[in-house]
Amino acid sequence: MAVLPIQPTPFFADKNRAFWTLQSAGWGGAFLLRAITGLVGGQDWSFLVNVAIEAVTGFSISLVLSVIYQRLISVRPLVTWASTVLVLFVGVGIFTFIIAWVTSLTRASFDGDFVALYIGFLIWPLTLLGAWSALYFAINYFLQVEEQADRLERLEMQATSAQLAMLRYQLNPHFLFNTLNSISTLVLLKQTAPANAMLTRLSSFLRHTLVSEPGGKVTVEQEVEMLKLYLDIERMRFEDRLQTDFRIEPGASDACIPSMLLQPLVENAIKYGVSPQEEGATISLVAQIAGSRLRVTVTDTGPGIHHTVRPETGSPGGIPDGMLERSRRTTSTGVGLANIRDRLAQAYGEDHRFEIRSPDSGGFTVMIEIPYEAAEDSAPSASKSTSTPQARQPIPPSSVSALPPEKASPA
Repeated sequence: MAVLPIQPTPFFADKNRAFWTLQSAGWGGAFLLRAITGLVGGQDWSFLVNVAIEAVTGFSISLVLSVIYQRLISVRPLVTWASTVLVLFVGVGIFTFIIAWVTSLTRASFDGDFVALYIGFLIWPLTLLGAWSALYFAINYFLQVEEQADRLERLEMQATSAQLAMLRYQLNPHFLFNTLNSISTLVLLKQTAPANAMLTRLSSFLRHTLVSEPGGKVTVEQEVEMLKLYLDIERMRFEDRLQTDFRIEPGASDACIPSMLLQPLVENAIKYGVSPQEEGATISLVAQIAGSRLRVTVTDTGPGIHHTVRPETGSPGGIPDGMLERSRRTTSTGVGLANIRDRLAQAYGEDHRFEIRSPDSGGFTVMIEIPYEAAEDSAPSASKSTSTPQARQPIPPSSVSALPPEKASPA
């Protein structure tokens, strides 16, 4: 599983460079402020020497404070703040002493009262180092909060990706067991050509599921090509009983949807629409653009469940009671529709529709509506290459009737 890198605010991406930039700019600004104020107040140019010494002294003391603060910031808050106040007052005392001492040496009017001079200069170093310390802790706490937020987002994305993988991997076992069961029957009946064709299509289908990422997206066109692979395999069991009708609008074919979102819907239609009826059923898939949204509808002409409900208002797990009843009669696990609903919730939150309809006259319809998202021109088309019609091997029709119904029934 890919791990997302933590990306702090661009200016602080390189903390070392950011520190030296702020350090130089801050103390350079303090030097200019003192110099301009002194010159405007009537000081001579020799005053700039004292100001330069002040700036260098403050710069040096703040470097020492940064080393101490870096260790204090990771300990208990009470220790951090008590130690910070103590260290700050020591730094201010040293800073003030150096400024007062340099001034006593350079000022001709100095009368020898060093204590008064020291107290007079105390407010300036306290202001500078106090503001510097506040900014240091504010910036570092901001960076810690930002890194924690990025780390939490990374963990949430990893959890979402793992959940999507779990949901997707729950959708394939029934189909795989049925297909292997059919292949086994063909081998026992020495139908090697159709068995080989079925294995080839099965390998292409499984390759598609392995290449696509659990949380990845493909175009509707790529998803339909994968569905055609799946339906070719299922036609080994149902022959003419399984009819399909795909209507994909040109604009909808390039829209992106979660990988393998439609396969369980078609599998559900085969299991509950085609299989129970001697005459079979027709499975229709319609993809169209409705404003700024993509609408995909999967319908079968099976017996239906005589129940219409939206998953949000149905039984626990998002599956209608009628669906659960029919699932019990056919020994289904009942996870397909619930997993699709969960995958849509993971991918789009509340910005999607997932509706189930089954009129009294029969049939069963699932409608999905999601925000329209166009595929990029550089999007990979690996699924196309593994599911092109030219790669399919013909299956002799005579081999289909050789499959005993009980061998191909759902597990």
